[in-house]
Amino acid sequence: MSGKLIIIGFGPGSVKHFTERAKEGIAESDCILGYKTYVDLIEDLITDQEIISTGMSEEVARAQVAVRLAEEGRKVAVISSGDAGVYGMAGLIYEVLAEKGWKAENGVEVEVIPGISAINSCASLLGAPVMHDSCTISLSDHLTPWEIIAKRVEAAAFADFVIALYNPKSGRRTRQIEEAQKILLKYREPNTPVGLVKSAYRERESVVVTTLGEMLEHEIGMLSTVIIGNSSTFIYEGKIITPRGYQRKYSLDTEEQRLKLHERLQKENEPWALHGGKNNETTLSIAEEALNKLNKQVATNFENIFEVAVSSGVANKNFTPQQMMTLAEVVGDNGTIQYSTDHQIHLTIPTSDPDEIIEKLRNSGLSLSPVGDVLTVKACDFCDGEKKDAIPIAEELHKKLGGIDLPKELKLGINGCGMACYGAVKEDIGLVHRQGKFDLFIGAKPVGRTAHAGQIVEEGIEPSKVVKIIEEIINEYKEKGHPGERFFKFFKRVKAVRGYGYKDFTPKMEIAAAPCGD
Repeated sequence: MSGKLIIIGFGPGSVKHFTERAKEGIAESDCILGYKTYVDLIEDLITDQEIISTGMSEEVARAQVAVRLAEEGRKVAVISSGDAGVYGMAGLIYEVLAEKGWKAENGVEVEVIPGISAINSCASLLGAPVMHDSCTISLSDHLTPWEIIAKRVEAAAFADFVIALYNPKSGRRTRQIEEAQKILLKYREPNTPVGLVKSAYRERESVVVTTLGEMLEHEIGMLSTVIIGNSSTFIYEGKIITPRGYQRKYSLDTEEQRLKLHERLQKENEPWALHGGKNNETTLSIAEEALNKLNKQVATNFENIFEVAVSSGVANKNFTPQQMMTLAEVVGDNGTIQYSTDHQIHLTIPTSDPDEIIEKLRNSGLSLSPVGDVLTVKACDFCDGEKKDAIPIAEELHKKLGGIDLPKELKLGINGCGMACYGAVKEDIGLVHRQGKFDLFIGAKPVGRTAHAGQIVEEGIEPSKVVKIIEEIINEYKEKGHPGERFFKFFKRVKAVRGYGYKDFTPKMEIAAAPCGD
């Protein structure tokens, strides 16, 4: 059976603004993938489809799962708000397909269903701010270097574009909108009209008309779109209006026009045009100009970013001075060194030769692990080696399972005695060595205001059996977990892992939701 990928942009969120084809695409699918907030927005259109919802920053895993399911013969709807081809999932799906060598003539069918992008939906609430040349710029520097974003803002400001800023601010990214304002004020007056729209056509819609100089005095967040007018944009009756330029040729306050119909496109009546109002272009000059443009080369250099986690070993928590000097050397002035709660140091290094960096780090005796949605072994220091019986198990688990790709990052905690002072019971999976054997805890909720320890599912496990048991649990999670699904959520959903039954350990309390800004 031939599968199909239906990549749907459903617009701002209101069902009234879904296109008919978007509704049909959802109806004909047998599986829907999307960010949880987006899945909630199409709840009324869902019938019996399988739903796979994920959190923010899980787009790659979502795209990979969608392609795999389509290759298995499923009809998969991948949903995005706005337009799927504007900062949405369409491009990423095609990138994943290209990596797999997909061919249009014999591969899975792909359909991209367009939707209303934020620049359009927000503009409709503000008046008519995008009546002239415009551009969209995302201020999120999670994937694009800030230096490039800043250049784009400056170029658009200099060229007098109407600018729509997507992803302007979040809980973690607060400076980017401030820096963008500084750049824009170099080229535009402080009284330039600005529109701030949050959650357009959704329940908590907010529309603010302000100015470039005062826009930061208002609330701006991840759900906001910022539209900045050009040099001719004005505010009238609370609406932002950008003239198209009709006033140059037409009288807007009288019915009789100065230029007759046949005169309106004559060059002498367009002195502002490229031709300068003169009829002096020849076929040769046009051809020469075209050739010059073709011969110009535009090159943009992007540095590769190498990310790696390093430690001094599973049980060893001490770095030598030489190792610290090596870290400083390989990171240089442009990289970053960040200590993590996983007893590792995370390195982010701009480089064109990661192999050279890996060699230097390993030669200094450091242990290297990938970062991201992988398994990380977090062991205690075993009382500086005094309680060493569990160290071989910790090292074997690190060697066999450390760094493997999973639906979501997973921490495997190992403590060398019953004190469990390094908190293994509060990790996704915890092992506590006690009286020569191991106690196993799984399903902890390690983050959030309702965080809790894992449930003890087996006591007194023989050391010879521990590694195999953990491997079976991890393999089950890897095979059946949804993209972006934390292990405790997976355990709760499937009700049993390797025969260990789920029990709800969530504290019973009334507490308001705290959605993450990113």
